[in-house]
Amino acid sequence: MASPEHLLRRWTRQVGPVEAFSALAHLIDGACGVDAAVFAVDRDRTIVHWSAGAERLLGFSAEEVLGQHCLKANRCAECMRACGIAAVGEVSEEPLLLHREDGSPVPVRKSAQAFFDEDGAFLGGIEVLVPDTPVLRRAAAEPEQTGGAPPFSDAVAFHGLVSRSPAMHACFDTIRNVARTDSTVLVRGESGTGKELVARAIHDESRRSGAPFMAVNCATLSPTLLESELFGHVRGAFTGAVRDRPGLFRQADGGTIFLDEVAELPLDLQARLLRVIQDRRFMPVGGSKEVGVDVRLVAATHSGLRERARDGRFREDLMYRLRVVPLFLPPLRERPEDIELLLWHFIELNNDRARDGGGHRLVRRVDPAALRALREHDWPGNVRELMNVVEHAFAVGRSEVLERHELPPELREARVTRPLAVAEGGDEAARIRAALAAADGRIGDAAALLGMSRATFWRRRKQLGLADDSP
Repeated sequence: MASPEHLLRRWTRQVGPVEAFSALAHLIDGACGVDAAVFAVDRDRTIVHWSAGAERLLGFSAEEVLGQHCLKANRCAECMRACGIAAVGEVSEEPLLLHREDGSPVPVRKSAQAFFDEDGAFLGGIEVLVPDTPVLRRAAAEPEQTGGAPPFSDAVAFHGLVSRSPAMHACFDTIRNVARTDSTVLVRGESGTGKELVARAIHDESRRSGAPFMAVNCATLSPTLLESELFGHVRGAFTGAVRDRPGLFRQADGGTIFLDEVAELPLDLQARLLRVIQDRRFMPVGGSKEVGVDVRLVAATHSGLRERARDGRFREDLMYRLRVVPLFLPPLRERPEDIELLLWHFIELNNDRARDGGGHRLVRRVDPAALRALREHDWPGNVRELMNVVEHAFAVGRSEVLERHELPPELREARVTRPLAVAEGGDEAARIRAALAAADGRIGDAAALLGMSRATFWRRRKQLGLADDSP
């Protein structure tokens, strides 16, 4: 009987080894449910195959990299880690940080196999790269099952932000573009939408990524403490100032400073901040000598600066200095396609902790009733609230199924208690308006009154031109 190797050699001669390898690379990419890069190198580490998934994941076309050294496309943060397959022979699921063609970082898991001749000389190798985000990793590793994680093939992971929403994908593009400049950015978004992650992404994508990133919440400190925190102080400047202390602006020199809730900055500190932006110089508290700094400024607010400027609570000239590039983060309720994606993202983060010995529970499925409650919730705390909900469920439950009774009370209990006859009669636009009014503007409750899913309600509302209506 012919050996398996003989049968495979005979078959590959019939169909063609190049055709067989290309088909296998294509199947791997499709089976993963995400863009998986498959490529091969020869004995000189010259790229001899570059899959379509590699083009999408790393941004280099096959024409750009074929015949080139592998380091042209595999731009690693630590290039020799997991890259020396000629020495180790095989690499399995090794985490690695690469950079796309546009310079943006992409964390991956790398598996590779080297080949050698009879004398042990390196002949080349095959490598597979899969995006290293927990929820995407799960989609790549496990087939979809009832209540399990869907493949999320349209999901994008970007510096800790994960989204399927076109609006968020546009934000990611804006971040990449503005990061190449030193323009001041004002991030606008509700609490819990990820404003600090955006600020860090701008820093990490910029030329300043090797310098410090410093952050402060302007709403959490008194005016006196905030002034010292930002600009530092000299010894003896006030009671308790027993030594000189550099402020955040000085500590962030060469890098980026993030001012969260900048709308809460007192008026006298607004004047000082304006001077720093204009002149790149400031005076420490109690000091007699100005300090020069080179700092990129990113600010964030959940409230409109224009309204505060009209009320005299915020300097208009500072507002224009801060919002050179305004960036708006949509709340979670306006991107319902992200709810289940983020749910599984946080489930997998908790699962990873359990696998590392830091938790007691692995969740493999979500009960449909729990998923329905999550989809219908309005998420006033946005992504942070969803993260906390998952952590709560992991703490109170024990099984592999996340159940509805493990959710916090505000998600377990139905909030709509009054009946409303809006599902019958009248035109659909009028019924949607009536449902929104009855539910006090809560989308999930209004959808329930009409017997619709939240996603259907949003779609019909948009199609009927009611998306901008206020109930």
